[in-house]
Amino acid sequence: MSLVNIDKAIRLPAPDVEALIQGRMIAAIVWRTFNPGEQYALYPTDNSNMPLMKPKQMSLFSESGQLELPLVVSDKVWIKAWARCELCQMVNEAESLEALSRLTVWKTEALQQILQQRPFIFVAYLRVYLLPQPLEMSVHPSGNFVPLPKSLNVTDSSPVLSESIFAKRRQKLEKLEPPEHPELEELQSTIALLSTTNPNAKQLDAEIKIFLGWSENSPTAKPDPDLDWIKTIAQIGNSSDGNGFEKLVRKSFVKLGFANSNTNPKASLNPESTGGAGGLDFYCETPYPVAGECKASKHESVPNSVTAQLIHLGLTHLGQDKFDRSVKIILAAGPLTNPANQAAIGSKMNVIRPETLQKLVELKAKQPGSIDLLQLKPCLEQQPFGEEADAKVNRYIDDVREKLKVRSQIIQAVKQLCSDSDFPTVVEIKVQYNARFAATDSKLTNESVKDLTIELSSPLTGYLGRIKGENGQSERFYFLRDLPLDD
Repeated sequence: MSLVNIDKAIRLPAPDVEALIQGRMIAAIVWRTFNPGEQYALYPTDNSNMPLMKPKQMSLFSESGQLELPLVVSDKVWIKAWARCELCQMVNEAESLEALSRLTVWKTEALQQILQQRPFIFVAYLRVYLLPQPLEMSVHPSGNFVPLPKSLNVTDSSPVLSESIFAKRRQKLEKLEPPEHPELEELQSTIALLSTTNPNAKQLDAEIKIFLGWSENSPTAKPDPDLDWIKTIAQIGNSSDGNGFEKLVRKSFVKLGFANSNTNPKASLNPESTGGAGGLDFYCETPYPVAGECKASKHESVPNSVTAQLIHLGLTHLGQDKFDRSVKIILAAGPLTNPANQAAIGSKMNVIRPETLQKLVELKAKQPGSIDLLQLKPCLEQQPFGEEADAKVNRYIDDVREKLKVRSQIIQAVKQLCSDSDFPTVVEIKVQYNARFAATDSKLTNESVKDLTIELSSPLTGYLGRIKGENGQSERFYFLRDLPLDD
């Protein structure tokens, strides 16, 4: 981190400034050649240059054609960032303009107009850094440079794009290579229009921007509001509130991804009701049948009548064949009596503690894609049963956490390599992971690292970027975003 003194700003159209701040592009059209190392604050002029923008980039603005948070309002201007010139390139070939347009927010027609008026278009490559606080100043009526009301002492600790991502974007711009995912750019522009009113669209918009390399920091994700009730599962399960515990168990199974059409109120998963007298405490139909009973209060032993009741009600409401095919679970806080535990083992019933259920559902809430119910199924169908089943479910949870940890560390290995080598290969990532993170008995092979990096670079995950190998060259990967884990 270095300290930088900024005493003047470069005047640019407000749409260009916003695109630079958002990471949508890394270049500005300037009036002369800029030398590498020149650094200025970014002063946005009014939107009179709006026609320069491509139609799909109108999503930067509201329907009125103004920025959602205007950089220029009446007689005031807000300076939000500063930039350092890394390179200045002259463009004067008509065939290069379309390629330049694809990599920026500028229309080809507008670039052609500029080239008709000047012998060259000067394109400055700008590494942009956010200011800690926006600077408000009065509108300056003219001039390519604008003196700041006071000198700014800032650092380069808040870049819009990391060094590796900027280098990749710079390389594409220098070579005028086409964007890798134009269809995702179109999708993002459509979603951006919905993001101001739809939280899901806003999150998807942010994820696509990260994958495209326009952004690196996912917006601070709001904790899942369901965590408020999830964190009470163990407490209620260890109380005398049996009715409340049954409702929480139903909500938990719905949260995990189980479902039930609720055609039979005596074999239901509706969280707003309970099984009632003569009904199963919970029953799941999909993705596979699960029948269960709940018993709150750790101060009472669980008698054999609970296991007998699960068998009786299961046969009554499901029939022999369906009950036999169902995973059987008893959610109980207290210890089972020896006869009850032996009956649970003999009937292949899993006895799970409220604390374990809470851990499982918390993991689902914090890492939504982490719990695969079809992978959980064999865990629940295999020995041990009875009270020992709780330990095997905890081992399943630990295994899921370990897999998440490995993926998070693979991402960190790529991130570390990107500080030295922009685009590491699978072999380089494997060496880095094994050296920095793996224990002797957990070192990864080339094949396993390849599988993990391809998974993490999928558009549906977007933790890593991927450059496909050509002409026999190995694939390369780069860092996009972290996979945070809750320790």
